[in-house]
Amino acid sequence: MALFRSPRSAFGALRPACVQLTRVQTAENVCRLAARLAAVSGPALQELQEYVLFPLRFALRAPGPQRERLVQSAVQCMASVLAATAVRRPELLRELLAELCACLAPGPAAPSEDVKLAVTEALRTLLHSASGDVSLSLYQPATLPLLGCAVSLLLGLAERERAKQLKVSALKCLQVLVLQCDCQEHRPLGDDEAQQCGDLFASFLPGVSISLSRVVTGDIKQGHKPTVAAIRLFYLIVGLVMADAQLARVPKSKEKLPEKESRVSEILVHRGADWSKSTAEKLSLLLQKMVEFSSVHPHWKVRLELVELVHHLLRNCSHSLESSFTHLLKALVGLVNDESSEVQSRCNEVLQGIAEQRIIAQSRALADVLSENLHSLATALPRLMSSQDDTGKVSTLSLLLGYLKLLGPKINVVLNSTSHLGRLSKALMQVLELDVTDVKVVEDRRWGCEGSLQPGVQNGRCQRKYFRFFTEEKVFQLLQQVCRVLGYYGNLYLLVDHFMGLYGESAMYRKQAAMVLNELIAGAAGVGVDVLQEREASPSMDDLKGSVTSILEEYTDQANWYLITSVDTEEVSHEQHPVQHTGLPARPGGTCSTILLPSPELHATARTMNSNIWQMCIQLEGVGCFAAVLGKEFRLLLLTALYPVLEKAGDKTLLISETALGTLAEMSEACGYGSVQRLINDNSDYLVNGISLGLRQLAQQPHASRVLDTMLRHSDASLLPLVEDIIQDVLSTLDQCYNSQASTFLGVLHSLMTALVQWFGSSCSEEQQQSTECQNRTLSPGPQAVTARDMEQFFLDYIRQKQIAEGDVPDSGDEEADEVPTLAKPEPNNCETEGEAPLPSHAQLAKDVLERCIHLLSDRSLRVRLKVLDVLELCVIVLHPHGNHLLPMAHRVWPALVTRLISDDPLAVLRAFKVLCTLAQKCGDFLRLRFSRDVLPKLTSSLLSQAPASARAGPVYTHTLAFKLQLAVLQGLGSLCEKLDMGECDLNKVADACLIYLSAKQPRKLQEAAQRLLGNSHSIPNAPSELWRFYHLTLASTTWVGMGVFSWFSPEIISPVPTEAC
Repeated sequence: MALFRSPRSAFGALRPACVQLTRVQTAENVCRLAARLAAVSGPALQELQEYVLFPLRFALRAPGPQRERLVQSAVQCMASVLAATAVRRPELLRELLAELCACLAPGPAAPSEDVKLAVTEALRTLLHSASGDVSLSLYQPATLPLLGCAVSLLLGLAERERAKQLKVSALKCLQVLVLQCDCQEHRPLGDDEAQQCGDLFASFLPGVSISLSRVVTGDIKQGHKPTVAAIRLFYLIVGLVMADAQLARVPKSKEKLPEKESRVSEILVHRGADWSKSTAEKLSLLLQKMVEFSSVHPHWKVRLELVELVHHLLRNCSHSLESSFTHLLKALVGLVNDESSEVQSRCNEVLQGIAEQRIIAQSRALADVLSENLHSLATALPRLMSSQDDTGKVSTLSLLLGYLKLLGPKINVVLNSTSHLGRLSKALMQVLELDVTDVKVVEDRRWGCEGSLQPGVQNGRCQRKYFRFFTEEKVFQLLQQVCRVLGYYGNLYLLVDHFMGLYGESAMYRKQAAMVLNELIAGAAGVGVDVLQEREASPSMDDLKGSVTSILEEYTDQANWYLITSVDTEEVSHEQHPVQHTGLPARPGGTCSTILLPSPELHATARTMNSNIWQMCIQLEGVGCFAAVLGKEFRLLLLTALYPVLEKAGDKTLLISETALGTLAEMSEACGYGSVQRLINDNSDYLVNGISLGLRQLAQQPHASRVLDTMLRHSDASLLPLVEDIIQDVLSTLDQCYNSQASTFLGVLHSLMTALVQWFGSSCSEEQQQSTECQNRTLSPGPQAVTARDMEQFFLDYIRQKQIAEGDVPDSGDEEADEVPTLAKPEPNNCETEGEAPLPSHAQLAKDVLERCIHLLSDRSLRVRLKVLDVLELCVIVLHPHGNHLLPMAHRVWPALVTRLISDDPLAVLRAFKVLCTLAQKCGDFLRLRFSRDVLPKLTSSLLSQAPASARAGPVYTHTLAFKLQLAVLQGLGSLCEKLDMGECDLNKVADACLIYLSAKQPRKLQEAAQRLLGNSHSIPNAPSELWRFYHLTLASTTWVGMGVFSWFSPEIISPVPTEAC
C-alpha cells in the first residue's frame, strides 16, 4: 500500500537510498531502494522518475568489471520503476535503450542467463512505457544504428541461447521493438507511420528472417513456445515490410536525406521493384523450409501458428510474395484434416475467408499457382498413392481437394486445358482401381427367394468396395469429394463427355469412370458436397436430365449390362461376350443382335467375373444416384431404367442382387412411390408387356424370367391378375422347351408359389379350418336316428375311399376329378353348397404348376429335380384347402416321388423326404397304405444299414450328406407316423430301426432325434401300449444295459399292459 502520495514526501523517503546507492554501488543498496519504491504511489513516482533512475543507471555504468548480482538487481529495479511510470522524453528513451543493450553486449565476461533474462524483460517494459509520440521518435533514420544494435542482440539471444524462457522473452521483446505488439498500450499505426516503419525495418529484414527461420527449424527439444513466437514474429515483420499496400506507395527513386544523415542513408533500403522481387525470391526459400518443418511439427500450436502465417501473408502480401504461395497454400490445405480440432477449425475458417473475399478469383497469379500445383500433384498422385501409408494418402488427397475448393469457379480454367484435365482424370482412373482378386465376391450366391427386401438394403446403402492402392475408408470419401467438387464447379457437359470417353475407351478404366460419373452427377446437383464458396450458376434440371440420360443409355447398353458374372452354365448362356459395343438398350422389346449368343471359346476367369460384378454394382449404384438427383423427374426415365434394374435384382450373384434391390428402394423413394411394392404395381403394365415379349423371344431375351421373379418377390396379391397370362405363357414355354429352359422357368415358378403361399397362406388356413370344423360336426354322433339310406351311403363311401387308398383310380385327369369323391359330407349338412365350387385362380395356378412338376420329377438334371421338389412342396401347401383336387394330384405324383425317395442322389432323397412330410401333413391317412408299402421298408432298412457306419464314424461324419439324411429321417418319421395313423406292425418297424440309434456310440444329434421320436410316440393312437410291448420283448431277449429307454416315457401316457399279452 502506498504511504507516500505526494512528490515531496516521496522525495524525502527516497533521497537517502538514492544517495547511498550513488556513493556505493552494491546489490544491498539497490534492494533498499526497491523497498522504498514499493511505498511510493505512481503519480508521485512519475515526478521523480529521472531522479530515481539516475543512481540505477550510474550503477550500470560503474567503471570496472560488472558484478552480475548488482546488474541484475539494478535492471530489475529499473524495470519496476518503468512499469509504474511513463517515459515522456525521447532522449531518455534512447539513452535507456542504449544502456540496457550495453548490458547484453558480448565481452570477455559474458553475462549469465539470469542477467540476460532480466535485461530483456526490462527492455520490453521500457518500450511499453514509452508514450505514442515518444515511441515513434525512436523509429527515425538517425536512430537506425541503435535499433540495429538492439535487434542484433535480441536475435542473438533467440538464436543461440539454450534456455527456453530466455529465447521466448527475447522474441517477445523483439516483437515489441518492431511495433507488432498485441498489447493495448500501443495504438495502431497510421498509414504514413506504417510506411515509415516499413522503410526502416526493410534494412533488418534479411537478418531477421534468416535468424528466425533458424529458430523455427532448430532442435525440436527447444519446445514449442520459441517456435511459435518465432513464426509469429516472422510473419508480422514480413507482412509489414512486404505489404502490397506499402510497396505500391514506394517512390521509384530513393529519397535523399540531409547531409548529417548521409552515412545513415547508406544502410537504408529502398523498397523498389527490383528489391521487392529479389527479396521475395529469397523469402520463398526460407518459407519453404519453415513450412516443411512446421507442418509436421508434433505440437498442434506450432501448426496452428503456421495457419496464421499463411493467412496473414496471403491477406497482406498476395502480390509481393506470389512465388511463395505454392508452399503456403500447400501447407494451408494440407492442415485441413489435421488431427487437432483447433487446427482443423482454424484452417476451415481461413479457407472460408479466402473464398468469401474472392482472393483467388481476383488474382490471376494465385489461380495460376494453384493450377500448377494441381497439375504437379495429379502427375505424382499415382506414385504417391502406391508408396505412402494411409495417413500420407489422406494428406495427399486432402491437398488435392483443397486446391479444387480454393480454385472454386476458376476450376473451369483448369478443366479447359487438355493437359490438366487429362492428368487429373488419368490419376483418378489409376487411384480408383478396384481389387478384383477376391473369389468370395463370385462365390456368394443368392439362394432361395426372399419374401421382402432386406432391412439394410432398403436404405440404398452402397456396397463397400476394396481398392488396390488403399484400404482406409476416409481415402475413398476424399476421392468422392474430389469428384463431387469437380461436378459442382466444373462444366458438366465437358466432364461427362470426357469420362464417358474413358468409360468406352478401355475395360480397364470402365469401373473407375463409372464411379467418377456417378459422383459428378451428385456433385452437380449439390448432393453431399462440401465447398468453400457458392458457384456462379447451378445447372438446370434439363441439363442434369440430359447428362443422366446419356450416361444411363451407356450403362444399360447390352455390351455393358449383360456381363459374365458366373461360371454357372445356366447363367453364362444368358450373358453376352463383352467384346463389342452393340448400341442396343437392355430394355424390353429392344432388338437384339447375334452377339448375345455365347462364344464357344468363352473362358471367364474369376478375376474377370469379379471385375464384371463390381462394374454392375457401380452402374446400379449410379442409377440409384441419378434417381435421387432428379427426384420425381426420374419417372420419365423409368421406361429406360426400371426393367433392367429388376433384371439385376433377380440375378443369382448376391452382390448384384443386393445392390439392385437398394437401387429399387432409392428409385421408389425418389419418384414418390414410397415402397418398391408400389413402384412395381404402378408400373406393372409396362413390365408385364416387356416380360411377355421376352418370353416369346427367349433366345434373344433370356432375362425376362428374372424380372418376373423379382416382381413376384416384391409385390402383393394385386399383381396376380396381371401375371396370370404370363404364368400360362411360362407353362406353355416350359412344355415346349423343358430340356433347355426348365431350370430357368422353375425358378420363376418357385417364386410364384412362394408368393402364393405368402399372399394366400392365411386364407388357406382359414378355409381348411372351416372345412375341418364342418367335417367334425358332420361326423360327430348326433341324436338323429341312422336310416338305411345313411348306412348304404356310408359303405359306398368306404369302398370308394379304400379304392383310392389302394391306387385304383383312373389316369385321366377329368375322370379322376369326377370319380374321386370328396371326404364324407352327407347331403343333409349345409356346410357346403351343392356342386363343386370352381377353384380360385391361385389354386388353379398351383394345380397347373403341379401338373408340370409331375413330368419333371424324372428329369436327368439333378438341379432340375431339386427345384421341382421345392416347387412341388409349395404347390401342396397352396392346394391344401382343396382336398378334392389335392388328393388326385397326390395320387399321380406318388410314383415319381417314391422313385426319388428310394433310388436317387442323396440330395434329391433328402429333399423328397421333406416333400413327403409335407404331403403327409396335408393329405393325412390318404397316404397311409402307400407309405407303408412303398417307402417305410426302404427308410427303415436304410436306417439299419447306416447305423454301424455312423456308430464308427468320427466328428467329421456330422458334415456328410449321409448324416444329414439319417437325421432328417429320424426327425421326420415321428410326424409321419402321427399324421398317417400308422398301425402296430409299422410302428414296430420304426421302433426297431430307431432303437439302435439310442446307443452312446451314435452321434449326439442322432441320439437326440431317436430319443425325441420314441419319446413323442404318445401322440399316436395305441402307440404307447404297442411300443411298451415291443420294448419289453426286445429287452427281454437282448443284453441292452444302461440305455434308460423307459425314462423317456411319462407314466401317465403309457397304458397298462396285460401280463398274458407279454
